[in-house]
Amino acid sequence: MPISVTPLEGQPLGAKITLPEGCTDPSTLSDEDFDTLYKALHEYLVVIIPNMAELPPKSQWKLTARFDPTCDQSGKAYGHGKEFRHDKSVLKRDGTSVPDQPQVQVLGQGKWEAGHYGLGEVTLRHPVHFDFHRYPLTDEEAYEKDLTRFYRWHIDSALYDLAPPVCTTLLGIHVPPHTRTQIVDYGDGEKLEVTQGATAFVSGARAFELLSSEEQKKALGTKVVYAPHPYIFISPARATSDGLTMVSEGKELPFDELPPWEETKVKELPLVWTNPITKKPHLQVHGCCLYKLKFPDGSVLELEQAREAVHKMMRPAIAPQHVYAHSWEAGDLAIFYNRGVWHSVSGQFKPGERRLMHQCNIASGKDPVNLHATSEQSTLAGTENVNAKTVKKEGIAA
Repeated sequence: MPISVTPLEGQPLGAKITLPEGCTDPSTLSDEDFDTLYKALHEYLVVIIPNMAELPPKSQWKLTARFDPTCDQSGKAYGHGKEFRHDKSVLKRDGTSVPDQPQVQVLGQGKWEAGHYGLGEVTLRHPVHFDFHRYPLTDEEAYEKDLTRFYRWHIDSALYDLAPPVCTTLLGIHVPPHTRTQIVDYGDGEKLEVTQGATAFVSGARAFELLSSEEQKKALGTKVVYAPHPYIFISPARATSDGLTMVSEGKELPFDELPPWEETKVKELPLVWTNPITKKPHLQVHGCCLYKLKFPDGSVLELEQAREAVHKMMRPAIAPQHVYAHSWEAGDLAIFYNRGVWHSVSGQFKPGERRLMHQCNIASGKDPVNLHATSEQSTLAGTENVNAKTVKKEGIAA
């Protein structure tokens, strides 16, 4: 039997993948079956393969790399580069690397004994909003009322020097049972019930669709300029309560206090990226790391105003009805199209609770492209005029 794809019932995005009979390693799929998986990823944006708890890190890397022929096939270019472990980076506490497969990260919560794929004894820390948000929940709200927050809505990417990865693979090896739910408090009155530690996803295509016609036209020609070493730049600042962007209080590190950086490596990316399979425009922006917006008419919004503008564009897309919050089962391998969704950690764990996961993404060899910016019809209706031949000609990395 070939690979099969089943859309997730009652969810705004996502699909379940059933591997061919006898296949226990998706990195070894035939070209025909992988093509089905590749197209499903771009159509459904998040695909889940169950029962993969024993998948070796090397296979996870091979599978991840297979989605992007332009990426460094040696596996050395982890999507966040060396900045992932920089002492001042907001990412520095988010995990450790598999010694023999360093582009695969070990994430989770709690203390783990030595011996996991060559690791020594390690204590993992689940990212929590308490030390990242400007107005965190109280301990009573979080631990007695089981309220939580979206930690940080983002795209996996260094956003400096390296091109954004095409996809991320996230493997749940040890996860808590579904005996506890938490309520995501958006901070503005809206709420969403999720299972503990759920990973939340929203579609960038849906985000674009929710813009007004005028906003869509403007977005199609807009560029996002990211700060040099953005995760270090924002480290003293704090995020909004919905995790979409940062609160502007002038706390960011001055550029002359950042590690050495080069102007040519600063990322200036389209606000809208084209999906090479569906041809849909996706609103793809990392709201916490942006520095300014450049509009088609030549005008520029600096940091505070750029954050306000992006927050206004992003907020409708994270309304509860648009969020797929994945409830983890042990062995779930989630593959998400990193150039078509935003995602966020949620939840917090109590002392003694543990979780162990493997994550992999690889910097692409090419930046994403917005083909719609040069289309004669810069509207949703015009997206159908961008055909597969054009996509191939422009050389978009899948």
